[in-house]
Amino acid sequence: MKRVLFSLASLISLTVALSGCGSSVKLSDVPVEDRAGTPGATTQPGTGGSGGAGGTGATAGQTVMPVDVAPKDIPGVGPAGVARVIYFDYDSITIRPEFQGSIESHARFLTANKGKKIAIEGHTDERGGREYNLALGQKRAEAVRRSLSLLGVVDAQVEAVSFGKEKPAAAGASEEAFAKNRRAEITYR
Repeated sequence: MKRVLFSLASLISLTVALSGCGSSVKLSDVPVEDRAGTPGATTQPGTGGSGGAGGTGATAGQTVMPVDVAPKDIPGVGPAGVARVIYFDYDSITIRPEFQGSIESHARFLTANKGKKIAIEGHTDERGGREYNLALGQKRAEAVRRSLSLLGVVDAQVEAVSFGKEKPAAAGASEEAFAKNRRAEITYR
């Protein structure tokens, strides 16, 4: 009897919780403000106004330029002339000897500038499953982080993240493209 009451109470609780997740707001009925035209003008989605889905929002004579939120090479940030990309062999987390000098240069810069922080982004090629590639990308980023740590960089200055195969550097399914995608990128903040 207690089991039935517990099951019934659980079912009711679950139903109440899920019904609270619903929303009666229809997103397609929300007016969109046309900031390129006259002030206060609004257009409905799908009506062809420049603020709608098909417009660019730019007036005649203006062009919309993309904004790079996290530029990779800001002058004066990080050691000058030092590679910020470490490449890996297929299915490997071992740092190749030709990249050890770059890692040492970054370590010297970070130990001299304790206020600087970096993110190490681990990447993989497109082969393999999503979970596997996320784990492999994380291991690659951690390998670079460990190398920096062994060279005296404080752990608080370094964040290791994985993007797996989600942000390829080169498109295509050739060995050349795969080799460019198997990498760890160092980004200064």
